[in-house]
Amino acid sequence: MGGTRNLDRLIDVNSASQKELEALPGIDPVIARRIIDGRPYRTVEDLLRVKGIGEKRLAEILPYVTVM
Repeated sequence: MGGTRNLDRLIDVNSASQKELEALPGIDPVIARRIIDGRPYRTVEDLLRVKGIGEKRLAEILPYVTVM
């Protein structure tokens, strides 16, 4: 559940697998599924519309994610 393992590159939230999303800090399997179900995203800030991601959690994952 959550963590920063294997985050040596930015993760594209529009194409990341469930497992890749779960490697992000504070992202559990339920939130990872919500991210996948909410695709596509135009900006990283669009993740704020995902239930369970607020300003604090977004700030935690911001260094690790991108939108391509």
